Amino acid sequence: MDVDLAALPDDVETLQRMVRTLAAERSSLSAAKAEIERLRLIIRKLQRSQFGRRAERLDDDQLQLGFEDLGADIARVEATLPSAAAKTPSTRLLIDRPSMPAHLPREEMRLDFEQQACPCCGGELHRIGETVSEVLDYVPARLRVIRICRPRYGCRACGTIHQAPAPERPIAKGLATPGLLAHVLVSKYCDHLPLYRQSQIFARHGVELDRSTLANWVGGAAWWLEPLQARLAEHVFASQNAVRRRHADSRTRPRSRPHQDRPPLGLRA
Repeated sequence: MDVDLAALPDDVETLQRMVRTLAAERSSLSAAKAEIERLRLIIRKLQRSQFGRRAERLDDDQLQLGFEDLGADIARVEATLPSAAAKTPSTRLLIDRPSMPAHLPREEMRLDFEQQACPCCGGELHRIGETVSEVLDYVPARLRVIRICRPRYGCRACGTIHQAPAPERPIAKGLATPGLLAHVLVSKYCDHLPLYRQSQIFARHGVELDRSTLANWVGGAAWWLEPLQARLAEHVFASQNAVRRRHADSRTRPRSRPHQDRPPLGLRA
């Protein structure tokens, strides 16, 4: 709460209400700072348990997952603080804001006055510069239906019917295009998103795709990728064999014969 000391009210009740409001804000501010300090103490303990000498090491993925939850909790508590207190360098543990990649498309949003007149005196305004800031937006993925229309033509002279051939589909009698198959494969094997979760995501878009259908798509796409997998395996194994031959020692080593120098059983001491 901002208080203008030059314009304090004369009413005692109003002054008491302002004092109570300031006291409540100060107590909530102290509680928020204490919560932030507690969360940061948990982060330091996790870091010591991960990188300490005698500590039992945690799995890196589990550790990062815990840091994500703690970072979200810290941001939630800091959102309740006043802007001046939340932006101090000593209270920020987050990473600096990343720069926007240059390859992303830009959509310009221009905010300007409707009338080029000064709101204070009514004089004419002239442009002296502009302030440009960028925010990162996400356009949700969307499904679409591609209608394949193939007109049929009949010949009155010979009575035949002609039509353009249908395009070949990656999955025989399947509904998936190559783009949708690539999305399912990348989500499953790169993003570790199981098929049943992908089925739930498609259901939110209003498309019911059973997990068995997605499994058939994955199997059909794997069949198309078998030649590529064979060439990649051939290339990798060839390079490994070349390295093995390059670093192999051509000198022969004597083979050990365990029973060569042993005396007969009856002559042993």
